[in-house]
Amino acid sequence: MSGSAGAPARRIGLFMATMLVAGNLIGSGIYLLPATLAATGSISIFGWIIAAIGALVLAGVFSLIMMVRPTEEGLADTVEAAMGPFWGFHTSLIYWLSIWLANIAIALAVTGYLAALFPVLGQPEIAAFTTIGVIWALTAVSMFGPRAIGRMHGMTLAIGLVPLLAAGALGWLWFDSQMFAASWNVTGESSMSAVYGSMLSVFWAFLGVECAAMVARTVERPERNVPLATMGGVLLAALVYSFASTAIFGLVPAGDLAVSSAPFALAVERILGPVAAALVAVCAILKASGTLGGWVFVTGEATRWTAKAGYLPRWLSVTNPREIPVRALLVMGVVMSLAAFATAAETIAEQFLTLINAVVVLNLMVYIYSAFALVRLTSASPPKLRLAAWIIAILAGAFCAALLASSGWEMISIATVLAVSTVPAWWLVSLQARRRASGVA
Repeated sequence: MSGSAGAPARRIGLFMATMLVAGNLIGSGIYLLPATLAATGSISIFGWIIAAIGALVLAGVFSLIMMVRPTEEGLADTVEAAMGPFWGFHTSLIYWLSIWLANIAIALAVTGYLAALFPVLGQPEIAAFTTIGVIWALTAVSMFGPRAIGRMHGMTLAIGLVPLLAAGALGWLWFDSQMFAASWNVTGESSMSAVYGSMLSVFWAFLGVECAAMVARTVERPERNVPLATMGGVLLAALVYSFASTAIFGLVPAGDLAVSSAPFALAVERILGPVAAALVAVCAILKASGTLGGWVFVTGEATRWTAKAGYLPRWLSVTNPREIPVRALLVMGVVMSLAAFATAAETIAEQFLTLINAVVVLNLMVYIYSAFALVRLTSASPPKLRLAAWIIAILAGAFCAALLASSGWEMISIATVLAVSTVPAWWLVSLQARRRASGVA
């Protein structure tokens, strides 16, 4: 039997909720992205700025949604209330797919940093088993509940800031403006094209702006604390990103960054030597692990409410007496393990890039639906709130559409196939629901 219908006995407050958002954002993305963005150059700083603004706009979408409809049942429940059952079903499956694919990517980042310390772990077969081990270790932590995850985020956020602040602070002390200028735009394209091309990869680091809303049932006073935690977490992450990412291009040439599996460690090594670089790698491993713990917890919640809605087997919605979705966490651990093998590539970096591109595209689809849902949910609100919702929703929708367009036809085609495939799936779910209703009648 599931837990009681009431609230969990112990909820997290504003500080822990803010740490959950910031901790989910400041994770594997920022540690690996300088190497990815080196193919663009230091001009990618504008990609960071634009992506941060877009993330704040999306944070506004989710904050307003929680203000006008403080639900405890997740993002898809909100979309369904605004747009109808099919769109709730569609959003549930798309979001559910995106978050557990993201978990594999984050686990790969942990494996990658471990391989920097222990090169044998970089071999494809060993890397796959290491990644699966990381997934199960953080699944175990998630079974202790939201407070354990909140504490883990608080600790690993501070640890994770060490390499970022070290590279940032030292980078500004040893900043080489000529090196920064030489790496400005290495694409051979126009400045606008270079910045636009960098934004899809950059936005991987901002995925998670909705995570406080996703676990609203575990947050004290969600109608107040979820919006504050969402905006605060995004702002904190954006400040850290811009501070560290700008400095690193003044420490290491773009060509060297592009071939590095640990760019922040490389930057620190240039100044303080290999011992300091190893310390940075350890900090990155701990922080990426903390990020994965948060997202495994969110995955359990997403699986729980997707099953509760009838879109997955209903027994996955059952929680233990402490209202922790243990069944969902265990099943998703198996699913992610199988997917980690199925998506394996010659290198960790190749597998990571494929996964994050897919995850970003899927999330952008959900964010567009959320923006439209905000407009529908505020249709009867006071004029000022309705106007604010329209402005924020239009800006958010335009931003997401622009990023989707930059992903290329291959990714757009895959996303379209996934979206269309939910139509026959919905027909089957609806048919089963009608049969159950007839049987009861």
